[in-house]
Amino acid sequence: MKLPRRNFLHLAAGAAALPALPRLAAALDYPTRPVHVIVGFPAGNSPDIVARLVGQALSQRLGQQFIVENRPGAGGNIATESVVKARPDGYTLLLVHLANAINASLYTDLKFDFIRDIAPVATIGKAPFVMVVNPSLPPKTVPEFIFYAKANPGKITMGSGGIGTPNHVFGELFKIMTGVELIHVPYRGPYMPDLLSGQMQVMFNPIPQSIEYIRAGKLRALGVTTAKRVEALPGVPAVGDFVTGYEANGWLGIGAPKGTSAEIVEKLNKEISASVADLNFQARLIDLGDEPMSMTADEFRNFISDETERWAKVIRAANIKPE
Repeated sequence: MKLPRRNFLHLAAGAAALPALPRLAAALDYPTRPVHVIVGFPAGNSPDIVARLVGQALSQRLGQQFIVENRPGAGGNIATESVVKARPDGYTLLLVHLANAINASLYTDLKFDFIRDIAPVATIGKAPFVMVVNPSLPPKTVPEFIFYAKANPGKITMGSGGIGTPNHVFGELFKIMTGVELIHVPYRGPYMPDLLSGQMQVMFNPIPQSIEYIRAGKLRALGVTTAKRVEALPGVPAVGDFVTGYEANGWLGIGAPKGTSAEIVEKLNKEISASVADLNFQARLIDLGDEPMSMTADEFRNFISDETERWAKVIRAANIKPE
């Protein structure tokens, strides 16, 4: 029997859509079991706390547990590689961090390509840092610090959590843009005791790790690394107010293995964005020193690409090599 052309086209279109139906059904039902969020940092630090906030919000919104698993090591590369190797079914997610963008250029022997192998899902927030000095150091402002550092070249130590960490590259950007000479001291373990004692003089540190010491007068905040002042430290100016164009933000988001269905990515993006828009969630982020930030998955992909390219330039200019 010969079918009319219109009926044939309708049947053909319907047949082409059939393979998408199981994926769509799975996305509508998702999640049907606990979801694991892999974090490349130890429990209790700022990224871990944010991951747990997001996990709690998603558990409430989607009716399944979102379990945070800490897999620290190699600057977050161990956690990232484990997610790259996971099944792309939405049940293993990655807390994506600025370190991922830095590592893409810093390490030449990675077993994965972060931009290619991790699908961006949603952003959570910016993580501003603050330039802090030990109060024994004379400078009380960024301009005074630059003047003092130029008058004492190579005598001021700048600490970090390790070579290529955000506090290191943020400091290197500051050195490049101001022409000051600081001695970089990478730490493998806790660095705050040396900063508090004055053995190390300056650091670009996450606000959550510094804010109570600043409030207690044990550290002096010279400037936040964002383009403008932040709510957590309203009395502290931006470094960019004195060093034109300086801006260096941490940031946090969620990623998934390459090949995760667009329907699941879209569903997660919708729920994470709704969580970030919640005023109570925002208040908790701000209390940690972070700033809420929402993007679509495509916007997040472009953002990661831009950040990777930006910090690659700093890594090359400062000749930063991994440990």
